Amino acid sequence: MPGIGQRKIEGHRFSDTISFAVISRFIPCEKILSVLDHSKKGTKRSRLLPAHIMIYYIIALGFYFESSSKEVLRYLLGSLRDLLPNGSLIPTACKSAISQARTRIGKEPVIALYNEIVQPIATDKTNGAYYNNKLLVVIDGSKIDVADTEENSTYFGKQKYGGFGGVKGEGAFPLMRFLSLIEVGTHVIFETVYSKFSTGEFTLGKILLEKVKPNMLVLADRLFFSYETWKIGVDKGAELLWRIKKNTKLKITRTLPDGSSLAKIYPSEKESKNDTNGIIVRLIEYRIKEKNELYRLATTLLDHIEAPAEELAALYSERWTVETAYDELKNHTREKKVFLKSKTPDLAIQEFYGLLLAHYAIRGVMHEAALQANLPPDRLSFIHSIRVVRRKLKTFSGFSPSRV
Repeated sequence: MPGIGQRKIEGHRFSDTISFAVISRFIPCEKILSVLDHSKKGTKRSRLLPAHIMIYYIIALGFYFESSSKEVLRYLLGSLRDLLPNGSLIPTACKSAISQARTRIGKEPVIALYNEIVQPIATDKTNGAYYNNKLLVVIDGSKIDVADTEENSTYFGKQKYGGFGGVKGEGAFPLMRFLSLIEVGTHVIFETVYSKFSTGEFTLGKILLEKVKPNMLVLADRLFFSYETWKIGVDKGAELLWRIKKNTKLKITRTLPDGSSLAKIYPSEKESKNDTNGIIVRLIEYRIKEKNELYRLATTLLDHIEAPAEELAALYSERWTVETAYDELKNHTREKKVFLKSKTPDLAIQEFYGLLLAHYAIRGVMHEAALQANLPPDRLSFIHSIRVVRRKLKTFSGFSPSRV
């Protein structure tokens, strides 16, 4: 019987459905050319490394960390042989030529490509993707190490240690902070903002919440809760289910039959006393027995019949899906070599969004395969998928790297 990673789908192994040709359907060349043209970064004259090929190269970097830049390009050109116009072939280039080609492109077209292409992909058949017809998404943040160069250190900054626990000084690497919206049912990371490390997640959260939509139910940890952030989500028309701090002050107005309560939050103590500009929320409190820890949830889902407290408490646990998605992004795509190799901020950001695009492509293939097999997407192995892509990129090459 085939394992999860090798599960047969309509007569084929899951691994047979994964190749760079298949992945290119999720990131089509036409979209790349359009983004390059719009950003005026397209190739205007004959070059050894055309801009659209370099975009695919930047994405391919997400699958390989230890390989040299020239080796990754050789793998890629082999896999793209049948996708290039008229079967055209491009010789591999030296490291400096690759770096110059990436610098010419910059970060903007790769960010634009991510913003245009990477969207939620769940359907009504995707297991665990919806609650009461609302798309389940999680907002959360993380950080990633960047190559330790003077430019990167100046731009991103390093973590400072003030002596707590006997540790004082700064981290070994500069750090990029980022915050994302993640689709629960598919683990697609579809909205992302980044910053230097000193910018807090709460600040980035206000930016990211501007991107939520009315068809979403947004899960978030207690770090993000405030009157200001809650109002942004409410004004966008999204439903919210957030954990709040134990000392968060709410004015209880009514207790509901399922043990939850209706309450109001206010922008200030003065407005609370005057009962002005309050927003009604529903408060749910429960304990996790294993941890003996009190959880307090606030939600915009006020109807206890349509959304029972017990269901919402169980639903909130889906927030931890972000840990799996970020682990895939930072560890499994790069076999636990968790840092960006690029030596300048512009190229580090470019590399990061290429990594996001690579993750999206793999997750897209896995979602299609899961639907065909009538399986939840998380039943398929992300690690196996990455390994298949690496192997097939290496074996696709059918011509000499020096052939023109």
